[in-house]
Amino acid sequence: MLNAAYPALSAFHALGQKLGVTANNVANVNTNGFKKSRAVLQEADPSGVTVSINKINTPGVPLPAEDGTAETQESSNVALEEEMTGLMTVQRAYTANLKAIKAEDELLGKLFDVLA
Repeated sequence: MLNAAYPALSAFHALGQKLGVTANNVANVNTNGFKKSRAVLQEADPSGVTVSINKINTPGVPLPAEDGTAETQESSNVALEEEMTGLMTVQRAYTANLKAIKAEDELLGKLFDVLA
């Protein structure tokens, strides 16, 4: 019965990594040439969550050349609206996993009350 918290704790760890990737993307939104990353959460066996981090190589918006040279640059490919939507999803996932841990805590408390 104590194993019920492991999936939620594994998810907390994975969600923390996802938040780190999002923070890096947001911090580099104005860095020309920066390529965003995505953290993809996957079910792991026996009962957990793993994270794979992938760099997204889509092009950014072409920028005019600075200082009159013919060399053009590219903006970052980070879209803040996409990052904020991802943050809302992570927030809901944190809340759901916290409720699962609280439910197990209450169940164990009642079980110990019965046994005492």
